[in-house]
Amino acid sequence: MGVRIGSLVGRVVGALVLAFVLLVGSTAAAIWWTARQDARPVSDAIVVLGSAQYNGVPSSIFEARLEHALRLYEAGVAPVVVTVGGKAAGDQFTEAEAGRDYLGEAGVPADALLAVEHGVDTLESMRAVSAAFDERGWVSAVLVTDPWHAMRAERMAEDAGITADSSPTRQGPAVQTRTTQFRYILRETAAYLLYRVTGESVAGAPGIG
Repeated sequence: MGVRIGSLVGRVVGALVLAFVLLVGSTAAAIWWTARQDARPVSDAIVVLGSAQYNGVPSSIFEARLEHALRLYEAGVAPVVVTVGGKAAGDQFTEAEAGRDYLGEAGVPADALLAVEHGVDTLESMRAVSAAFDERGWVSAVLVTDPWHAMRAERMAEDAGITADSSPTRQGPAVQTRTTQFRYILRETAAYLLYRVTGESVAGAPGIG
């Protein structure tokens, strides 16, 4: 009897381990697939996910996103570019401000720019953007971020009530080497699964942002 119970427990544990491995593997594959898509339907706004800025100057990762958003705007994808992101303690500028100013200096008219200066991570940012969309009667967005971040950003935007597609940037440090790409996919897999389980960003978790 004890042998049978032990065998049954072993099979259950094995099945759970296999299910977990399959879940992680399928999520990583979906992140990889989404990263290679480039959807740019005509939308209400282009939304640029924030990243680090230094005294108002976008980091190389953020700059790559902004340059991609600029090309989408010039191609007529949307009449407005929304930059989003708050600031860390001690910062003088928000990510949204830095992004707006960068695009303004690149020639985007002031009335075609909207800075949503809230959000310390993707989830907070998407909720803040959703509120701004509701105020203006907008429903659709093309999200600009790094390729590996696209699936999580889309999911959070959709959950916040935005009809979202993504057009990831193909430039910048996040896509420079295969090692970097692999590391980002692992981080995003953990972050995406944590979000699906909890419905929230989990402070300190890998890939959260």
